[in-house]
Amino acid sequence: MTSDPETSSPVRLREVISAMPDYQPGKAAAARPGVRTYKLSSNENPYGPLPSVLAAIADGARSINRYPDMAVVALRERISQALDVPVECIATGTGSVAVLAQIVQAACDAGDEVVFAWRSFEAYPLVTQVAGAKAVMIGLDADDRHRLDAMAAAITPRTRVVLVCTPNNPTGPCVHGDELEAFLDTVPNDVIVVLDEAYVEFVRDPEAVRGLEVWRDRPNVVVLRTFSKAYGLAGLRVGYAVAHPPVASAVRKTAAPFGVNSLAQVAAIASLDAFDELSERVDSLVAERDRVVGALTDQGWKLARSDANFIWFGLRAESTAFAEACEAAGLIVRVLGEDGVRVTIGEAAANSRLIEVAEAFGAR
Repeated sequence: MTSDPETSSPVRLREVISAMPDYQPGKAAAARPGVRTYKLSSNENPYGPLPSVLAAIADGARSINRYPDMAVVALRERISQALDVPVECIATGTGSVAVLAQIVQAACDAGDEVVFAWRSFEAYPLVTQVAGAKAVMIGLDADDRHRLDAMAAAITPRTRVVLVCTPNNPTGPCVHGDELEAFLDTVPNDVIVVLDEAYVEFVRDPEAVRGLEVWRDRPNVVVLRTFSKAYGLAGLRVGYAVAHPPVASAVRKTAAPFGVNSLAQVAAIASLDAFDELSERVDSLVAERDRVVGALTDQGWKLARSDANFIWFGLRAESTAFAEACEAAGLIVRVLGEDGVRVTIGEAAANSRLIEVAEAFGAR
């Protein structure tokens, strides 16, 4: 009888690791004869890199025999310029999820607590557990929005970090500025509040919180952003945090040396330089989002407002059946347990096909 190599090793590992589930990435779209398939499961930008960004990557590839700039100076300076914040307030990492892990590691000792809404970004409980901290998960309200009052009530002396995802992944709504300010007034000043704005470029809600404005007046607030979504650099893995200098310095210390590779750095800089072109693409995705939401609403669907590049179908027990209907039509979507299905806004043809599948499935 052979033993399972994943469970039979004599090597001693941390108990928390064996108890952790694996992060499940969005399912890829498999080729099917006669049907074009679309991957709408990972909130990726359907547009490829701009020509100017590709040129910067090609030029940067000439020197990949050298280590990247470990301090990411040029990119941090370019972000500083774009956002009008001091360069010492920028910390980078291999995607915003890595920067988030750096924040939690910098703030939490074993047994400390991280408070966040649920359902929210699936990496939150994982980065919390890896740090040896305890996840305190607060359910969303009936409109799939954060219950900030309940999150405030959950803060204890062991709370070190609070995560606020706005727009919330996977449900879509933003946290509003007035409600966040009221919430922050109740949070102890020594607790870090992370505003995860991975989808900020897609926001059109006039009441949505403006993270950088809040950050300027709150030394315990950190704004988290990424180049993966609106900028279309998901494959290069680069994100950043805006934090006040003591926190930003701590976050940089917890980063893996040379983590942000040289091509990611030049591509991110080139993308910031080409932001006007990129914003046209973002506008077109927002227009597609609005078209799809309008069509689904006309069909009778009751949807949470999305200010991101995806739509949330809170189907509960019917989630798997809907995902199977989508897959039968060549659309690969993201099922999140028995809570619902998240569908990325992709190419226009894919979005039109989603409308057809939803109509055949029947509004909920």
